[in-house]
Amino acid sequence: MQSLQQPPKDPAFVQNPYPFYERARALGPFFLWDDYTLVCTGNAAAVNAIFRDRRFGREPVDPLPIPPHLAPFYAVEAHSMLELEPPRHTRLRNLVLRAFTSRRIAGLAPDITALATELAESFPRGDFDLLTAFAQPLPVRIIARLLGVPEEMAPDLLRWSNAMVGMYMAGRTREMEDRAIAATTDFVAFLRAYVEERRARPADDLITQLIAAEMEGEKLSTDELISTCILLLNAGHEATVHTIGNGVKTLLETRTPLSALAPDAIEATVEEILRFDPPLHMFTRHAYEEVEVMGHTFRRGDQVGLLLAAANRDPGQWDQPDRFIPTRPAKPHVSFGAGLHFCVGAPLARLELQIALPILFRRHPNLTLVASPAYADVYHFHGLGALRVTT
Repeated sequence: MQSLQQPPKDPAFVQNPYPFYERARALGPFFLWDDYTLVCTGNAAAVNAIFRDRRFGREPVDPLPIPPHLAPFYAVEAHSMLELEPPRHTRLRNLVLRAFTSRRIAGLAPDITALATELAESFPRGDFDLLTAFAQPLPVRIIARLLGVPEEMAPDLLRWSNAMVGMYMAGRTREMEDRAIAATTDFVAFLRAYVEERRARPADDLITQLIAAEMEGEKLSTDELISTCILLLNAGHEATVHTIGNGVKTLLETRTPLSALAPDAIEATVEEILRFDPPLHMFTRHAYEEVEVMGHTFRRGDQVGLLLAAANRDPGQWDQPDRFIPTRPAKPHVSFGAGLHFCVGAPLARLELQIALPILFRRHPNLTLVASPAYADVYHFHGLGALRVTT
């Protein structure tokens, strides 16, 4: 297996990681990413196989000791279904799905429509940043309505989310850690009080439904409820913001016709946006026993990096993978993961994109870039720092 060096904070890589992914794929199914000291794959078949193989999982075999100053953050992670394996993952996910139903998600369509219309009709004159005017407030306010927390809390939720996801970024600093811990402490304190309020005064919202959810006599504990709400916000909101930004950038740069946003075409267009430039580029798994994948043997405890964006452009899976083709025939991508940990919020993210993008371009058919969009240094996320446009 060959090794490659590519600093994840290198400005050229931040702006366009895809040439590196192609270089890595040419070496075979797996390569050693020296900067992470991590075996990685951008091969679509390998990524899909590992996602679905129960011999790999999120929980480390030999967890590293947690520094005392990071204890509050990892106390939340300890109850997050994203980081757990069966049987705890099964119990948590099943309980959450009893509340986070397809009916509840579909019921958000009128709210998404109204909010996207309100935001699109409130753009300032001249040039402005579409991220702050549209891509950020839409998903965070929808999540607030879904959970049932006051919508005026949206700025706090956004601030807490942005600080907490810094824990997953390359080149994490002590300053970023301190911001994340402060945000975690504030978020947990708010939700603990709010959950207790909902226990006393139930309402028609997701927090109340999560409190009521029961399976074989088991319910979510308060700590599990808090971790679940934080996960729904941080994972769902952060990814949707990046997808809206990356998607609008792609639509404008490729001069995609508005017909791609028509009711009979929008679903395929959204899937191509998600495939072409996804919001999350790497997920990791740990091997739970010795296992061979496409000629490489993982030993128990080994970690592997799954490069989602690279897998989405694997020419072995996709025809002309580097082209944005909204009419591309439907085929599964890995932007939401796969297997046991397939993103529970994927239906909501898809619904937001399928509703919001047509409203945005119907209201502003002459939307135009006024500056070359630059990606933010947030790897292994992948999203714009700003999207300056004019209507």
